[in-house]
Amino acid sequence: ARALDKLRVVRQRIDEFQRAGYLSDTRFASAVVRQKAGGYSKRAIAHALREKGVTAPVAKDALAALDGADEYAQALALWQRRFGKMPADEREKARQVRFLVSRG
Repeated sequence: ARALDKLRVVRQRIDEFQRAGYLSDTRFASAVVRQKAGGYSKRAIAHALREKGVTAPVAKDALAALDGADEYAQALALWQRRFGKMPADEREKARQVRFLVSRG
């Protein structure tokens, strides 16, 4: 019974915070997009939002901020910041490819 009372209180507080505007899935999704933009692809960011439980409509609205972004140019800029030179051998090439693939 005590655990149920505590759970009820927590739910009430969460509802209060949402009504007051302290908790917002929209703001959270926008913050995730801003944080990951330029370092991850749009697809990777969308996946991160799904993993964090953001609903599809909210994620779509947040990802709209990335519309028009040239993902090739962003990947090239990321590669240049990280490596800056062509790989010297196949091992280094594989390392660079793995890095870019991990970023989406």
